[in-house]
Amino acid sequence: MTKIGIIGGSGLDNPDILERPVDQALTTRWGDPSTHLKHGKIAGVDVVLLGRHGREHTITPTHVNYRANVQALKDSGCTHILATTAVGSLRENIGRGDLVILDQFIDFTKQRTMSFHEAFAPHQPVHTPMADPFDRHLRAILIGLCSQRAHRFHDCGTVVTIEGPRFSTRAESRMFRAWGADVVNMSVATEAALANEAGIPYAAVAMSTDYDCWKTDEEPVSWDAILHVFNNNAKKVTGLLVDAIPLIAQGSREKA
Repeated sequence: MTKIGIIGGSGLDNPDILERPVDQALTTRWGDPSTHLKHGKIAGVDVVLLGRHGREHTITPTHVNYRANVQALKDSGCTHILATTAVGSLRENIGRGDLVILDQFIDFTKQRTMSFHEAFAPHQPVHTPMADPFDRHLRAILIGLCSQRAHRFHDCGTVVTIEGPRFSTRAESRMFRAWGADVVNMSVATEAALANEAGIPYAAVAMSTDYDCWKTDEEPVSWDAILHVFNNNAKKVTGLLVDAIPLIAQGSREKA
């Protein structure tokens, strides 16, 4: 049975999208997830909603318990994970409010646990392939819906995930561009790596809110500016998720 976990990023973890929501307190071998899990349905499909930074946005990007979040969704029976995230654009053509259906990440974090594996069984090392960390079937559904809805969107993009909570220096922002990154955020690489280790198909919808600080004819990114773009575009992202969920369930039934 299909059950879809949604990890909501800043401003994009609205529980109102669920039918008959019910909270579940759950702990894992890695500790507590960021919030209680909120179970409900969307278009008749079981959905579990988890706010990445807590219900009141009190958890910094570095201190999110990513292992507990992914483990909690797996323990709840989630077969897929969709994530939302705010990103800074590193490209002129990715404007404020544009959506990016991510296909690659660069991990530039320094303080996080990026794996469930703290030790290997004797002579049984586990090295998870990560060539394509975002599930292509989920991405295809999201891309198709973006096209149908005539959203301003980009059907691929490389995200560089930084530690946070500070924003980039101008030198870092220019370096990320030189590396080939298209957007920058503080969460997705960690989640994607763990979801792949857990064997759960994962895809992320990124909303561009700013131009980081590489673009010298723009004001450097600020939290107030990010919130302004959120308020104008959050419904676009949640609507995309709501429409994607029955299509994911339908695809799973057809494969079965």
